[in-house]
Amino acid sequence: MVARTVDLRSDTVTKPTETMRAAMATAEVDDDVLGADPTAFRLESEVAKITGKEAGLFVSSGTMGNLISVLVHCDIRGSEVILGDNSHIHIYENGGISTIGGVHPRPVKNNEDGTMDIDSIEVAIRDPRGELVFPTTKLICLENSHANSGGRCLSAEYTDRVGELAKKNGLKLHIDGARIFNASVALGVPVQRLVQAADSVSVCLSKGLGAPVGSVIVGSKSFITKARRLRKTLGGGMRQVGFICAAAFVALKENVEKLDGDHKKAKELAEGLTQIKGLKVDVAAVETNIIYVDIVEGSKITAEKLYKNLEEHGVLVMPKGLSRMRIVLHHQISSSDVHYTLSCFQQAFTGMRQEIGSYSISTSRDVSYA
Repeated sequence: MVARTVDLRSDTVTKPTETMRAAMATAEVDDDVLGADPTAFRLESEVAKITGKEAGLFVSSGTMGNLISVLVHCDIRGSEVILGDNSHIHIYENGGISTIGGVHPRPVKNNEDGTMDIDSIEVAIRDPRGELVFPTTKLICLENSHANSGGRCLSAEYTDRVGELAKKNGLKLHIDGARIFNASVALGVPVQRLVQAADSVSVCLSKGLGAPVGSVIVGSKSFITKARRLRKTLGGGMRQVGFICAAAFVALKENVEKLDGDHKKAKELAEGLTQIKGLKVDVAAVETNIIYVDIVEGSKITAEKLYKNLEEHGVLVMPKGLSRMRIVLHHQISSSDVHYTLSCFQQAFTGMRQEIGSYSISTSRDVSYA
């Protein structure tokens, strides 16, 4: 029997805190489709204020938030969006911008730090003189922090340059800010400054901040008016949604300050993993709460066996290919969980009893803990 569970698959796996549950139980609600839910409005207004935008709209997920934002900006079928080839919108959102919106993606190579070269973005912008045969470029999308690059952060200065390029060419800029608060804390720069150049931002509240459900998209009042209509079209209009927004508001108020601790624990775990022979981790690339771990070619243990071994000890990670895994820290992972996880990895590779912190693992798979 597994003595404990350390769930490192994602920061989406957190459970609602008691404070969140209490807020949900007592939330003041009304019909949000009719624009009358006071708790939803309070959350939307707060996120808009933090990001420095005019208005906000609660949506069920980051994917819905990104889809709605792209469709507002690309309101003519056959429009084109420039985005990273390794971005969440391009890879993990079911191709919704194309299948639902008729928007054509124009991928540009993401660098290891999550950026795209400014020159490459500019080259990707279609020449209006070719509109007879080309899609029409309408939008540029960035992602901050950049998940597939290991949670790397895009600087305000870089985003400004992309924003200037967009404005010069009559384009809009959308930021997928699923983990924008992680980027803000890691860089020591306010969220408002990081998204200053953006016309719209999708802010996820159910990742690092730990809310059970939801994102808020922000932008101008006219943008949000169009977004509200699209949300209804997509089936995202929810009635007494305030009880969900109440939990998200608690997350916004209580958990931002915990992100720095998540980042420090991620760095500690990464540094520990890199000491284990058979694993490779780029510690310098761990800027926020995401770690990518590679199994070195020629190691005695296969990825499949490693995942199984870890799971038997209650440590859950996310496979990302034949020899790579992703680990994500969140506010419900303690320092002792980090030590326990390191012990489990060490045991899987050596089969020997290891003492890390106050935890030990033996080859008999018995788990002892303080």
